[in-house]
Amino acid sequence: MTAIRPCTEDDVDALVAINNSGYPAVPMATAEEMLRLLSMCSLALIAQDADGVPLGFVMAMDPGLDYASENYVFFESRFSNHLYIDRIVLTDESRGLGLGSTLYQHIFDRARADGRERVTCEVNLEPPNPGSLRFHRRWGFEDVDTQPTKGGQVVVQLLQAPVS
Repeated sequence: MTAIRPCTEDDVDALVAINNSGYPAVPMATAEEMLRLLSMCSLALIAQDADGVPLGFVMAMDPGLDYASENYVFFESRFSNHLYIDRIVLTDESRGLGLGSTLYQHIFDRARADGRERVTCEVNLEPPNPGSLRFHRRWGFEDVDTQPTKGGQVVVQLLQAPVS
């Protein structure tokens, strides 16, 4: 049995461990960086098993933040009413169990409740992350653009999905 609950500051160490295990699909983060991200999120959820062991998390942000992420800035310049998914990361053991879809259902429910027009995110093209791209296509995400980030070390596919 999996439980989904809001992330708290007490989860930061687990969030960092799960996040950093997902590198290079997501950037590495320190506890201080994770706390800062958590403070900006309008929705941050952690999934855990019946014993309370964290299995993954998702972090999403409303528009209008002072957040210097190249990808967030891209979407802010194009859309005014979106919910931005900063990251979703699952442990290796919990992939393929439907947990990502459970977390995304919460994201879309929140976006709908808040009257958002779309959900935005990005997926790495270089280094490639084909599993994530397939997952996002199943959720109705469409290409907006691509952009190099991190000084050209990473190329992302910028995506959006309408909230219906």
